[in-house]
Amino acid sequence: MVPAMIKQGCSTFSGQDLACVRGGRVVFAGLDFSLESGGALVLLGPNGSGKSSLLRVLAGLLRPAHGVLAWNAGAVADDPEAHAARTHYLGHHDAIKPVLTVAENLRFWAHLHDPHAERAGRAVDGALERFGLSHLSTIPGKMLSAGQKRRTNLARLLAAPSELWLLDEPTTALDKASIKALEKVLAEHRADGGMVVLSTHAEVELPGSAELHLDRFTTPLHDDDDDDEAAA
Repeated sequence: MVPAMIKQGCSTFSGQDLACVRGGRVVFAGLDFSLESGGALVLLGPNGSGKSSLLRVLAGLLRPAHGVLAWNAGAVADDPEAHAARTHYLGHHDAIKPVLTVAENLRFWAHLHDPHAERAGRAVDGALERFGLSHLSTIPGKMLSAGQKRRTNLARLLAAPSELWLLDEPTTALDKASIKALEKVLAEHRADGGMVVLSTHAEVELPGSAELHLDRFTTPLHDDDDDDEAAA
């Protein structure tokens, strides 16, 4: 579960007049958003509209060409380490070490978040159970199906909790039951005061979420999302 400390205050994550340039092309420009504790923002738009690029900007992996990204009253650029500590970014590719078991992969992320072995172990056990992975805990990553890899990647959200979740097409390769499990985890995260930003081409139940249509801030020329992933 998300740490109770998230409930203690209300945070605001915002961007003003954001612009991103990749390969000499303006991916998006003039983009504003604001997200408060418990909120969710769904990024919509065709391939090439900059969804993946925006998520990387929000994660601090890309510097915006223009504009300010802020957490409460402070610019994210002024304290990137603090922003990294409160952010969990999951991209298109599943960050699964093929020689490690499912449980070992999750323990790696859990110990990065919390060096206390007993607490990290409990977090891993809970994450395995929530995403239906307990019976696969000793299976090496290289033996997993696409759907099992995706569930293992999503289980990192619970193994290494953070306040801000940034998810790029999180339902890819998931069956209906796994999508329902993800929706429940997202709802619990928001109820505990966490924030969610995700891109999707599929239906994901996020009651009360806001939508941001990226194609309103740029003219897509090619499949920017795929190009971004190849360059990452």
